[in-house]
Amino acid sequence: MKPSRRYTILVADRTTGVVRRATVSLRPVAIVACVIAATPVLIGMGAAWRAYASVTDLRASHQSLELENANYRQATEALAGQIESLQAAIGDLGERAALDPSLARAMNGLPAIVKSRAMGGSVPGTPVKEQDTRYAQTLAALASPDDTFGLIRSVLSGLESRLQIVSRNVERLNALAAATPSIWPAMGWLSSSMGPRKDPITGGADYHKGLDIAGDRGEPVYATAAGTVRQAGFQGDYGNMVVIDHGFGLETRYGHLLKLLVKPGTKVERGDVIGQLGSTGRATGNHLHYEVLAGGRLINPIGLLTQKPRDR
Repeated sequence: MKPSRRYTILVADRTTGVVRRATVSLRPVAIVACVIAATPVLIGMGAAWRAYASVTDLRASHQSLELENANYRQATEALAGQIESLQAAIGDLGERAALDPSLARAMNGLPAIVKSRAMGGSVPGTPVKEQDTRYAQTLAALASPDDTFGLIRSVLSGLESRLQIVSRNVERLNALAAATPSIWPAMGWLSSSMGPRKDPITGGADYHKGLDIAGDRGEPVYATAAGTVRQAGFQGDYGNMVVIDHGFGLETRYGHLLKLLVKPGTKVERGDVIGQLGSTGRATGNHLHYEVLAGGRLINPIGLLTQKPRDR
């Protein structure tokens, strides 16, 4: 290896004439000069590398935010769809739950066992107000949007389930409303009410099982509620009689008919004509004998008759 070149530097003071010598090697000087020259470059490269790393991090963060925003948009759209579905269901429930006031009064006259059978008992579960309070407290404690969205979905899902239960109850209520014998079965006048009376033929003590509605021979007799004809034929003292099963343990009977216009198995709606008023069987004149049974027991029909046939 070649020895490094050495140089002598002379510094002379003209005033005193003193000469100072300094001997230096070329290689260390060159190294120091290179280091001094390279330092700014290295600093610049380091700054550039840090900037590049920051830009890369920002890009990654931006992509992550875009993905997160896309997820939130999807979640928001799904929640909006659920809310819209709930609003439609609530509106539909409002329409289906509306009952004619006179029909509602007739339903209030039904025995408790019939209404309980129709509604299927109470719905178990936490009260709605208590659930709402709990959800509100949980929402206030949440910090993560994901957790918030998840809880909102859970709340909406719970509301949808509850709405389905309420919807089923409304359907049962409407079914009971359709099955409630609420209209007068014939046009005419009340000639005998339910309860103790004198037998119109023998004059002895008697218990009348229903209502007698007198009218003109051949006048139409109407089904007082929706149901299925269980019997239609001659039944001894009742003469020509129609028996309709309305479900929920409700049954109506129409006696002394001049003519039968339905057969067993016929589906009828409230107000359908099922026969003609007459005096067949044990009767002293043209009239309709009308009975209502709930759970196999006679009940007084007068408390249920809130509408005339043509007012239904």
